[in-house]
Amino acid sequence: MGWFTKDIATMDDLFVHTLQDIYYAENQIKKSLPDMIEKATSPALKQGFQTHLQETEGHISRLKQVFKQHGVEEKGVTCPAIDGILSEASDVAGEVDDKQVLDAALIAAAQAVEHYEMTRYGTLVAWAKQLGREDCAALLKQNLDEEAATDEKLTKLAMSGINRKAA
Repeated sequence: MGWFTKDIATMDDLFVHTLQDIYYAENQIKKSLPDMIEKATSPALKQGFQTHLQETEGHISRLKQVFKQHGVEEKGVTCPAIDGILSEASDVAGEVDDKQVLDAALIAAAQAVEHYEMTRYGTLVAWAKQLGREDCAALLKQNLDEEAATDEKLTKLAMSGINRKAA
C-alpha cells in the first residue's frame, strides 16, 4: 500500500498505514544503531546510542501494543524516507576519516532520524485522538517523548564539545 492510493480510503486506513511505516522505520533503526555505536569515538556518544538502542526496542514493543489494541495485524510497510536517511548516514560516515568530524556527522545523522520519528509520532498521536483511541495515543506519546528527549541529548552532546573538536 503506498501513500495516496485507493488502499487508503479512511482516516483509520491512514492511521494504520502510518503506524506500519513507523514500525518498519523503528526496526530499520534498530538494525543500524549497532553500526553507529561501533563507529562513534566519543564515550558519551557511544553510551547515548546504546541507550537509544534499548529505547528503540521499547518503541517497537509499544507499537506492537498499539497494533493489538487497534485490532490490526502487526506489520511494517517499506518506508523510503527512513531508508534514505539511514543510507545517507552510512554513506557520510564511510567518507569521514577524522574521528572528531565522524562523531559530529553521526550526531547529525541521528538527529535526522529523530526528527523523522518525531514527525511520525506527533501525527499518529493526533490521529489516534481524532479516532477516539486515547489508549493508542498514550503509548505513541511515550515514544514521541522519548524521541524528543534523545534529540535534546544529541544537541547537548554536540554543543558540549563534539562540534568544537570537529571544527
